[in-house]
Amino acid sequence: MASEERAERPAVGTELPPLEIPVTRTLIVAGAIASRDYQDVHHDAELARQKGSPDVFMNILTTNGLVGRYITDHFGPTAILRKVAIRLGAPNHPGDTMVLTGRIEEVEGDTATVRVVGANGIGRHVTGTVTVTLPAREAAS
Repeated sequence: MASEERAERPAVGTELPPLEIPVTRTLIVAGAIASRDYQDVHHDAELARQKGSPDVFMNILTTNGLVGRYITDHFGPTAILRKVAIRLGAPNHPGDTMVLTGRIEEVEGDTATVRVVGANGIGRHVTGTVTVTLPAREAAS
């Protein structure tokens, strides 16, 4: 009979492997549309330039989704994101690459807090923390 057993807990200080995300115009526009953010700076390059930006730039909801993906890619699809607290910095423009990195800051029971940073060619795009309930695994008894 199988019994439920928690997977091996990660250690505080563990670095997650980096994730490189090419920032394409399609990713920016599709992310804005998918999150119903119709602000022109996320899909119209000319209007973005008129407002002082060199090009369209990624919205926070797309960034939030990519941070969530980074965590679930590492811990698995059954990990549950309990809290995502992020702050934006340097914008993500088409043609750049954002590299997400993470470090486990705290582990308590079946919950971990991960510090996440996403950097691009001009600086830190996103910083924040994600609180995640770690997945269970079944083990044969």
